[in-house]
Amino acid sequence: MKSEEFFQSHPVFTREEYAESRTGSPRTVESLLRSHSQSGRITRVRRGLYVSSPAKRAEGVDPYLIASRVTPDAAVSHHAAFQFHGRSYSIWNQITFLTQSHARAFEFGPIQYVPLRPPASLDDPLGVGIETLFYAGGMVRVSSLERAMVDMLHNPAYGGGWEEIWRSLDMVEFFDLKMLVSYAIKLGSATTVARLGFYLSQHRERLFVEQGHLEELAAHAPKNACYMDTSRRSGRLVHPWNLIVPEFVLNQGWNEVA
Repeated sequence: MKSEEFFQSHPVFTREEYAESRTGSPRTVESLLRSHSQSGRITRVRRGLYVSSPAKRAEGVDPYLIASRVTPDAAVSHHAAFQFHGRSYSIWNQITFLTQSHARAFEFGPIQYVPLRPPASLDDPLGVGIETLFYAGGMVRVSSLERAMVDMLHNPAYGGGWEEIWRSLDMVEFFDLKMLVSYAIKLGSATTVARLGFYLSQHRERLFVEQGHLEELAAHAPKNACYMDTSRRSGRLVHPWNLIVPEFVLNQGWNEVA
């Protein structure tokens, strides 16, 4: 395949992918990549990763395509997954992605790309709840809304805090509740289970949550009182979750009009 044909069909690509499309030595491949970079036909994102023009300028490249190609197993995650699915309350310039490969955070254009390790408790850390979708001329691996929801509750720092998480979750009309419950339990964190149970009990009617879903979660909730907030912010103890919930979350204080 000629280079131009390859670039037109690969908006984001790795050095290995380009090499597979060519005949010639590794030195020839490096020489061609260097030549096309100097001409502006392609742009180097980081070592081994490139974007093709016409979106050769950083601000013109889709960040989800980039994030899901940083490593072979990369998958857009947490708040960034909600943003990809069009269900985030706020738009961020940070894209998180799950990967078991070694990777460092980096910036390209206005976007910061942050790698996160998937929970070690999972038998298939990058299989469950990960979708592969055709998008913007390429393929994107991304967390489903269900996995992203639980991952944010598990690690709220990458969800933007409780107000952003709650407001983003409220933008979703439907969740696969069986998937939510099953995945939360698999993480092996009683606190995460309690956070999910509390949210579902708050939104029981809107999401059509059944008593069986709550009972299954309650069986894995903390035995002793634990704080919902990692800062151990004071609040009210909510049963059956044994969760100390800050008042502003309990009452969704961000909805109050001053």
